[in-house]
Amino acid sequence: MLHWLPGPLNGLLSVAWLSANTLFWFVPLLVAAFLKWVLPVSAWRRGCDRVLNAMAQSWVAVNNVGLAWTKKIRWKVSGGDALKEKGWYLVLANHQSWTDIVVLQKVFHRRLPFLKFFLKRELIYVPFLGLAWWALDFPFMKRSSAATARKKPNVRARDVAETLKACEKFKQVPIAVMNFAEGTRATVRKILERGSPYHHLLRPKAAGAAMVLATMKDRLQHIVDVTVVYPEGPVSFWRFLCGKVREVWVHVETHPVRQELLGDYFHDQEFQKRFQNWLNELWEVKDRRIDAMKKEWHELCRRRETPAVFPVGGEWTGSRA
Repeated sequence: MLHWLPGPLNGLLSVAWLSANTLFWFVPLLVAAFLKWVLPVSAWRRGCDRVLNAMAQSWVAVNNVGLAWTKKIRWKVSGGDALKEKGWYLVLANHQSWTDIVVLQKVFHRRLPFLKFFLKRELIYVPFLGLAWWALDFPFMKRSSAATARKKPNVRARDVAETLKACEKFKQVPIAVMNFAEGTRATVRKILERGSPYHHLLRPKAAGAAMVLATMKDRLQHIVDVTVVYPEGPVSFWRFLCGKVREVWVHVETHPVRQELLGDYFHDQEFQKRFQNWLNELWEVKDRRIDAMKKEWHELCRRRETPAVFPVGGEWTGSRA
């Protein structure tokens, strides 16, 4: 409806929409979080968690409406036929910009539980959003470098303890734990500087995913492998908000939580090697898939064809669970 607006105006309108939606839900979220905190009874807290997650899903739904009104994007989403909103999942995805989060929230809205991911502790100070993330039990982590962890084992022990504590909370209500295994946004510069063996991806870090699997093994139903591609090239969040992104392609695959993926990552070196190899193989397939998706898009452009256009909320190419 409003995608014809000039880019900067479109971007400002998008920021205003996101801000107004966040402010609308901010106070109810804090009230529900306070009620959850004030009465430490398991059944009560589970009920409050369901209310909090329902508010978060409503927040995503309104964001998606704003996205549909202000952006003209062709979405191509494939795979993930068996996903259900009431379940427990570990979601692994490649990471290129903040736009990925908006894309994943749109694609998986009402198809997975509300996505929760580990955040840097500094992000709790982001106005409004920081407190909202806290109210929704997003885990805030103080990530330590590998060098620091080697010099100070107690630092690694603290990081592990915080992760395990967060995962215990995740067992209470259905959840999709989001993990950007690369640890940071992948850019051409970072890929070259870090000597990545992949064309489009950074080396994946295995510790976080391994800990989530080990802690929630009695809950997790599937590992959801997501590949996000912007065929037109790298995209910044502001460029996305300004309506400059016209194509978003997403491929989803599900993998079972096999016994060989469960173990003590920090104290069992054999398991650590096996798990890292599994994740590296997953990333090799993902890298080839990105190549194939980009080639398909270029071929469509060459033939002057376009992918299917999906309306508000998107259409799942597979059947809904």
